[in-house]
Amino acid sequence: MKKQFIVYIDGGSRGNPGPSGIGVVIKDISGKVVGTVKKYIGITTNNVAEYSAYICALDEAKKLGADKIKIFLDSELVYKQYLGEYRTNDKNLKEYLKKIREKEKKFLSVEVIHIPRENNKEADKLANIAINIGETGGD
Repeated sequence: MKKQFIVYIDGGSRGNPGPSGIGVVIKDISGKVVGTVKKYIGITTNNVAEYSAYICALDEAKKLGADKIKIFLDSELVYKQYLGEYRTNDKNLKEYLKKIREKEKKFLSVEVIHIPRENNKEADKLANIAINIGETGGD
């Protein structure tokens, strides 16, 4: 039987660049949370944080045995670059996009959906908790 997950992702930076974190919420198709990630990723830009959250989400969903995933994100830039509507000259971001494309090959299907920020509160909260932990040096 195919395993499908719904995944919400967010990355944030305070300062851009500044202390950054990622948040990932993975749900089964009934809406039950089956996995979360909150991780401080150091000093980086908001865009790098958003891409890092995406890559982390793909890795975590695969670890949980996903065949199909729907990814919801509120970053218009990442979404439009993913679709090819926006280009980037930033070598770093191009590498992140390349990694995403490679990781997506491990799934039967990946659907990416842009949502308003207010519909991504769970992942946003985790990213902010991660930044708070990083700023205070805690775990």
